[in-house]
Amino acid sequence: MSEKKFDLVVIGSGPGGYVASIVAAQKGMKVANIEKSQTLGGTCLNVGCIPSKAMLYASEQYENSTKKNGNEDWGINYNQVSLDLPKLLNKKSSIVEELTKGIDFLFKKNKVTKYFGEAKLISSNSIEIMNNGKKDTIYSEKIIIATGSKPTSLPKIDIDEKRIVTSTGALNLSHVPKKMIVIGGGIIGLEMGTIWRRLGSDVEVLEYLPRILPGMDNEVAEKFLKIVQKQGITFKLNHAVESAQINDKAVLLSVKDVVTGSIKKLEADVVLVAVGRKPNTDGLGLENINLDIDKQGFINTNKNFQTSIPNIYAIGDVIRGPMLAHKAEEDGVAAVEIINGEAGHVDYNLVPGIIYTSPEVAVIGKTEEELKENGVSYNKGVFPLSANSRAKAINHTEGFVKILSDKSTDKILGAHMIGHEAGTVIHELSMAMGFGASSEDVARICHGHPTVNEAIKEAALATYSKAIHF
Repeated sequence: MSEKKFDLVVIGSGPGGYVASIVAAQKGMKVANIEKSQTLGGTCLNVGCIPSKAMLYASEQYENSTKKNGNEDWGINYNQVSLDLPKLLNKKSSIVEELTKGIDFLFKKNKVTKYFGEAKLISSNSIEIMNNGKKDTIYSEKIIIATGSKPTSLPKIDIDEKRIVTSTGALNLSHVPKKMIVIGGGIIGLEMGTIWRRLGSDVEVLEYLPRILPGMDNEVAEKFLKIVQKQGITFKLNHAVESAQINDKAVLLSVKDVVTGSIKKLEADVVLVAVGRKPNTDGLGLENINLDIDKQGFINTNKNFQTSIPNIYAIGDVIRGPMLAHKAEEDGVAAVEIINGEAGHVDYNLVPGIIYTSPEVAVIGKTEEELKENGVSYNKGVFPLSANSRAKAINHTEGFVKILSDKSTDKILGAHMIGHEAGTVIHELSMAMGFGASSEDVARICHGHPTVNEAIKEAALATYSKAIHF
């Protein structure tokens, strides 16, 4: 029995789960991690963040090796550029394999015991593990549920991961579709649509709402829509998919214009369903222990990540908050600190959101719409990248930096950026906001020249009408 009794058992080895396991082991706890799949890393590493970013990189390199992006203007000419899709997919898979092995190494280094199989809670302290017909039971003082999320489906649409796919299937298509329809104008849909457009697909996005990127700053969404339209992706906003049928040649969609009520018939080789994600709690046996969940399936927790059963905690995508890998990691660290008697905390206002297209989109903190809704008076500073010397020099002038600061205190409340390496550049403002900095604080920091980060300095200056280069 002692061999199977632990201080902490973590269910799930995604970013939240594996980080929580390692941090807990580093603090001296006897830790076990249970993973349903036969590889570590969860959705992010295996079929999400990492493979999609690898394919975004590869597809951008392919497009940059053609004349589609205007390289000929720079005196760079390419001939006989071709795509070897199987080789691209193999490279993507090898990156994933290397990283999953890395987690395995870290588990061994930190003496985390790993189990593969389906976990089911039998009681508040016991977990049954089923793997290939073999049943095992382990026991723990504390349990963390970190099982992540899975794609949301739509009524009357049967996903086969071949012709009608989620992001998982879209990462493993055997050929470049002539026509791809993406259902959903959120981050996943736009990233995956970008990949296949670059590789040669005619991509069209259907979005139920009158805008893309729901929840993001409106100004960012409007500008980004124009950019991706110019790149070649077409959009039908205010459209709902009523049904989908597969025949020998195509996927047939019945689509309703929610404004006029008219019905359209559309065809595509592949349809990607990217309408969001939902908590992955099926089969965990939560009903066995009467663990409380909300109507959307999220596990209810208090500020300390405790569920309705005090010794069981939940983190990441199975609880409320941004459904992002880095948020899950922070949850994992904070939950373990709390379990260990420390003061763990995550400020969800300081979790950046990033779209890894070209240009990238990066946001943190409050949007203008949120500030207006809450009656907060604010100053706004905007600086276009077309006025940034580094952006000019590297031919990445599309986009802008926007900073929102409190009108009375000048404290930075939010930052929004479209531009080259925005996902990296935004962390200057993440750090500033974490320390409660004002726009003037950022503006008075000497920024290297020429860098894209100078646009942040200028946007900070613009919050009090002192921009120098625009």
